[in-house]
Amino acid sequence: MNSEARATIASLYSSPRLGLTLQRMKTTFTRKQLPPAWILFILTGLNLFNYLDRFVLSAVLAPLQKDLGINDSQAGWLGTAFMIGYFLTSPVFGWLGDRCSRKWLIATGILVWSLGTVLTGFATTFAMMIAFRLFVGVGEASYATISPSLISDSYPPAKRNNALTIFYVAIPVGAALGTIIGGFIAAKWGWRHAFIWAGVPGLLLALVMLPFAELKRGQAEGRTVEAATGPSVRDIANLFRIPDYLLVVSGYTAYTFALGAFGYWGPTFLHRAHGLAVEQSATFFGAVLVVAGLVGTLLGGFAATAWQKRNHAGYAWTLGLSVLAAVPLAFGAFLTNSTFWSMTFLAAAMFFLFLPTGPVNTLILETAPVNLRASAMAVSIFAIHLFGDMWSPEIVGRLADSFGGNLQKAVLILPIALIVASALWLVLAVKTKGGAEHNQRR
Repeated sequence: MNSEARATIASLYSSPRLGLTLQRMKTTFTRKQLPPAWILFILTGLNLFNYLDRFVLSAVLAPLQKDLGINDSQAGWLGTAFMIGYFLTSPVFGWLGDRCSRKWLIATGILVWSLGTVLTGFATTFAMMIAFRLFVGVGEASYATISPSLISDSYPPAKRNNALTIFYVAIPVGAALGTIIGGFIAAKWGWRHAFIWAGVPGLLLALVMLPFAELKRGQAEGRTVEAATGPSVRDIANLFRIPDYLLVVSGYTAYTFALGAFGYWGPTFLHRAHGLAVEQSATFFGAVLVVAGLVGTLLGGFAATAWQKRNHAGYAWTLGLSVLAAVPLAFGAFLTNSTFWSMTFLAAAMFFLFLPTGPVNTLILETAPVNLRASAMAVSIFAIHLFGDMWSPEIVGRLADSFGGNLQKAVLILPIALIVASALWLVLAVKTKGGAEHNQRR
């Protein structure tokens, strides 16, 4: 190439018109960041499928037990197997979530739990069921650990609890859809088809967030933290030195112990104690989850946000008082021999138990440092399942077996756990209120 040709090429690259063209090309191929509302919409939709897949099992438990020939203790272990996969891997995903690409971790989790759900429909032995439920738990651990931290980095503190409340509305709606759809499909085509059709959508939705730019950690507070500066093991261990965080998680553990077995055995309780058909009990339980869960989660979240603006302990008071209100209702639901009153008390108790859904997760995130949010959520998930609902379905099943199959007596352990949860959260409320008043006097 001669000197004249080089000069011509150099002039082209230095021309304003070409520079503008190259800049436009760069902008075109740069990944755009999703607006907060779209992030919330997508993650909430995916969370709905998360809980839909999880609750199919409780809807089809009775025909599944009959087909595979498993007793109540073994049926309880199916729930425990899911929790083992869920809580054992959540710390790993929490650590990765504070260091690596969160959108890729989310995509992987969706793919794994959906595949595990589909494979559950092909299980022919109890051992295969255990293996596939473990698989589902691993996939859901990735999603449940990392998604709240993305929402937390999308919304400032004043709007964060409302955003998380909307995200967690997917719990009752997804659980209800899983219960209703699972019961309907099981009645028409068998329990295996319920798992297969529940898992297929997730296989298609796993990649939905990958085309967009990664959200920066701490972005909502205006102080971003790079993934490379993620927390050390010592940083994560220091979470246990934060009193407010410990009270939130300890209360959440007792609450989850009760709620996990409550949701797992609910349809079967109505079927066995009150003689409702499997499809009828699943439909009722699903309908209550939709109405009580949707209204309770939204009302509890938005009311807690308004209360928090006037009282620094608003979130904590919402947790303690709502669970305390559910205790006598739960006892009533399990003790009465009237089908009508049992169903009525059950619905009312579920309404109060969904009120804390948004605020408890907001407190988990806000009692931890910005660079530890995914880890704080992971540690919480690890604790609430290791000491909570990992064992509660199996414990209730064992109690039922020891009482000669009397599930009505076995479930009485659950409102006792709710008393413990309420006490711990009320201590947090009093402590937070006292700390705020002390700071005001200073």
